[in-house]
Amino acid sequence: MIWNIRYFTCKVALLTVLFLLIFCVAGTIGCSGLAPTDSLPTTSTPKDQPVRKTVPHIGKWGIYALDIATEEVELLYSATHKITFLHLNKSGDAFAFSQQFGGNANENEEICTLKINSGELKRLTNNNLMDVYPVWSPDGNQIAFLSWRDEGLDIFAMKQNGSNQRKLYDSGYHDADIDWVGDKIVFTARSSIWIMNDNGSNPVQVTDPPKAGLWGKANLPFGDYDPRLSPDGARIVFERLENDMSPHGNYNIFTIDTSGYNETRLTNTGYSQGIVSWSNSGAKMVFIVGAIDDEGKYDIYTMNYDGSNMINITPDYSPPEFLCHTPVFSTDDSKIFFIGEWWE
Repeated sequence: MIWNIRYFTCKVALLTVLFLLIFCVAGTIGCSGLAPTDSLPTTSTPKDQPVRKTVPHIGKWGIYALDIATEEVELLYSATHKITFLHLNKSGDAFAFSQQFGGNANENEEICTLKINSGELKRLTNNNLMDVYPVWSPDGNQIAFLSWRDEGLDIFAMKQNGSNQRKLYDSGYHDADIDWVGDKIVFTARSSIWIMNDNGSNPVQVTDPPKAGLWGKANLPFGDYDPRLSPDGARIVFERLENDMSPHGNYNIFTIDTSGYNETRLTNTGYSQGIVSWSNSGAKMVFIVGAIDDEGKYDIYTMNYDGSNMINITPDYSPPEFLCHTPVFSTDDSKIFFIGEWWE
């Protein structure tokens, strides 16, 4: 309405003085002192109203950063094809993950790295084999990963540029869920947690879960999965499939010493939950709750190292079709990096 009054006033004046018409149309400055875009009605948010937060969305998959204090979500990398498992190097400036290229089959998954500041993407494997679950060595010079190159998934390693790919360990079964801290690598084999030297020698079983390897109604057999070493290398956190009432599996989270002693239960919820990561201080953990009973969630939760203060930190403005996967802490523990999937 204000713009219309100004325009009418100028129009009346222009009928009298022709050169004013040229002056006003050219810049509008002679009439109002404002540029044309300033005098048009705007749709900006009033100063007394907060800006509405949204989750950035480009492709179906992405790597995101969640600021714990502000609940702001930032999109760091976007892709149309599936991204799985995210691992941050110790210096905090590069991710390792797997991504599908050229198709949606397991054989299309390849290992990649992404520099956070520059966005530089490097594809490290390029074959018709399943390459997944990369983790950085503590010094950042190597990456361990899982690859299906023989009868099943085995543990491999390569230099951080993708060269010198070699097999580290083959248990004779599927080996999975690796993590690397210090000179030790933990992994899952035969639905139990194992630990070995980082050269693949001296594998030792750490956990002996009840009914390990027995199939029920869930999508995995009973047992222990996804071990993560604490920053000091003394403890292992993992999830245990204890019940199969849900087809997604009913899991609880435990810790245990690397020696196999002092197993401690942290949760008793029976959610479909796991993929736990330690904070760099060792004081907190972050993990995914994929489902509660039969209701899908894929929300990000944190809790203290002893299982206390378990809270859902997924922002309230996150839409239900946005699913979160494999969260990890930033080096200063102020942010959570995670993989986001837009469910279609």
